[in-house]
Amino acid sequence: MDVHRSKYSFVALAPAKLNLFFEVLEKRADGYHEVLTCVCPIQMYDTLWFRPAPHRELHLSCRWVTAFPKDFSPGDLPPPENNLAYKAVELLRRRFGLEKGAEVILVKRIPSGSGLGGASSDAAAALKLANWGWGLGLTDAELREIAAELGSDVPLFFADGLAICRGRGEKVSPLGYVPLHFVVVRPPAALATAQMYRYIQVPASPRSVESLLWGVRTGRWDEVGRNLFNRFQEVAVNVCSWIERVQAEFNRLDLLGHALTGSGTAYFGLCRSALHARWVAARLRQRALGLVWAGRSTRGIACWVKESCYGDYRSPDQAGGGAGRKT
Repeated sequence: MDVHRSKYSFVALAPAKLNLFFEVLEKRADGYHEVLTCVCPIQMYDTLWFRPAPHRELHLSCRWVTAFPKDFSPGDLPPPENNLAYKAVELLRRRFGLEKGAEVILVKRIPSGSGLGGASSDAAAALKLANWGWGLGLTDAELREIAAELGSDVPLFFADGLAICRGRGEKVSPLGYVPLHFVVVRPPAALATAQMYRYIQVPASPRSVESLLWGVRTGRWDEVGRNLFNRFQEVAVNVCSWIERVQAEFNRLDLLGHALTGSGTAYFGLCRSALHARWVAARLRQRALGLVWAGRSTRGIACWVKESCYGDYRSPDQAGGGAGRKT
């Protein structure tokens, strides 16, 4: 037994996200696109454990949960050194010249190639946990600046609830927590964001987000539903036949609105309540569309410190307490 290992695990739940609005404004000189999006984190989580180590080695192990349907593949897992959570921790080490190591475990539930932001959320959570575990004392604002170097979507996960994102997506304006209920379908197909951007056409007259924001600010969820929008949707239905099929199924249901998230392939509907979301999810599961779940909006990354014996990497719902502090 290595008595120098930390007895504390730093634990995070990294949420998926939905794009309630996504417009492409222009092609930039640097090759990226200028975008305007309204993002909502939702209650589907990857789980990360971070344990500081006395050596300089950084170890990451990653696996999928075993709860997926037998005929559903959530995607491929990259080698540890290509995992965005690993890159986030390594970036902090290089930035501050740290001679420190860590053991990181990532259990994934958010399917890849779906527009749900799982890898970006993992990276944001990894930054937050490494900051705690190594005692760096960085603020969330400082972590957001570092997060922007990892990917356009990473900074948004530091917002508390909904956010408007501009630029490449890295300029984040928080809107605060809003209670919304969703049903989400991830069909048995994946799309690559870079590929989808090659197909996208910049509109002559970009759509405004103001009607959706008015619905959010006034609690008019019907107005939010009517103004769900994603510029990628018109491309995705031509690239992936599953999108058109899922969209057709949503059209048959009594929803406030529905749309693609990110560059796809996940598709979501805005529901009136948690009960309504569960009812819709049950109907959609009968249609063999892939992975279906009902969930609600959340505030973002949840982190806490847990004291445990070395090697005890139980998830929060298995641990039966032991949480020290939360943020």
